[in-house]
Amino acid sequence: MVKIPQQNAALWSPPPVPDDSPPTDLEALWRSTQDRLRESVPESTFRLWLEPIEAVGLDAETLYLEAPEGIRAWAERRYSGLIAAAVVDSGTGVRQVSFAGRREVADATPGPELNPSYTFDRFVIGPGNRLAHGAALAVAEAPSEAYNPLFLHGPPGLGKTHLLAAIANYLNANAPGLRVRYTTAESFTNEFVGALKSSGPEAFKARYRDIDVLLIDDVQFLEGKPATEEEFFHTFNALYEAGSQLVLSADRIPSELSTLASRLRDRFEWGLTVAVEPPNLATRLTVLRHLVEEAGIEIADSGALAELANRIDANVRQLHGALTRVIAHASLLARPLSSELIAEVIPRSTRSAQATSVEEIQQQVAERFGVSRAELIGSSRAATPLRARQVAIYLTREMTDLSLPQIGRLYGGRDHSTVLNSLRRVEASLGEDEVLTRKVDELRTAIHNPTAG
Repeated sequence: MVKIPQQNAALWSPPPVPDDSPPTDLEALWRSTQDRLRESVPESTFRLWLEPIEAVGLDAETLYLEAPEGIRAWAERRYSGLIAAAVVDSGTGVRQVSFAGRREVADATPGPELNPSYTFDRFVIGPGNRLAHGAALAVAEAPSEAYNPLFLHGPPGLGKTHLLAAIANYLNANAPGLRVRYTTAESFTNEFVGALKSSGPEAFKARYRDIDVLLIDDVQFLEGKPATEEEFFHTFNALYEAGSQLVLSADRIPSELSTLASRLRDRFEWGLTVAVEPPNLATRLTVLRHLVEEAGIEIADSGALAELANRIDANVRQLHGALTRVIAHASLLARPLSSELIAEVIPRSTRSAQATSVEEIQQQVAERFGVSRAELIGSSRAATPLRARQVAIYLTREMTDLSLPQIGRLYGGRDHSTVLNSLRRVEASLGEDEVLTRKVDELRTAIHNPTAG
């Protein structure tokens, strides 16, 4: 989002409008904006990057836009300022623009799927997450009485989402009379934008303020979205004053969410702020034992899991992914799950993989599948680009600490559910599709050693 500076301008309060002033017409405003844009850039630039953009919503100060997946990220990064300036020139009082998600996402009311397997019983406790687990359980057992708000923070893959979902699942099972809503900041934003252009903000407010418990994941996604920040600020206040429980998570402590409004950061710190830290060796071993038991996998030697736990020292998500790879190879090669196999399949610690760039992953996957990088992050549904995109998303999730919303933005502005679907499709194929499994292994090697071969 780009906001045109204006002295003493309230973020959400529109200037008084005389009763006889006609409301701003969305289509007319966008037509006049496009006319100004056409005069500001070469015709080829306008037709390629600006003409496909659509105006989908409007409030007192913000014009909401959407663009096709293949151009959205570039158009938002490169042309938001130019579009905002053209909108300001219209003289309607609109002062900023915000790119929404895809139309079908913005229209969708349901939030992210609540994973029923994320429960307190299945959460492995260790020194790095013991306090976070205890606080989350206390909130689940006595909403609004223990810690309000509860703010969990830490790098991706350490269990924050698991704990938020565990609270929701616990309350749904043990306190069915409570109105509980779990969502992500990305879904909150998309629903808000969708409400502005369809059902209206009042229906949205009712959906988020007439509840007993709100759990919202990845609140760092609100950064750079002043209008959504403003709405969430009022939602937070309404729920807190009504005695409702709030639970939030982010990849940083509130004070480091530097582009969020200070009044929102302050509210995040009203209750208890708890760090979720990487698991130690003992915790990693316990996680692996649980996963192996649940999957019914036989281990060939007693040191196999310790070997894997020593090689993967970043987070639980990468640990789970590494075990999935080893199981896939054991299945394809008809070999036992042993220390020897683990040494072959997992040759490097994930600490060396953390610096892997998304650009390198995308380039290697595009070359391996014979598609262009533009096709990889674009909107093509053809079989080869689609499969390449799914594999690239899978490897990005595995090799980086990026969250699902962050990954989606790097792949053409895709939403949380699309990224999750890609991960599930690749995971389901590994161990069954020998060609794909080998291709993914070759890509891992090429990405870690781009100059090899």
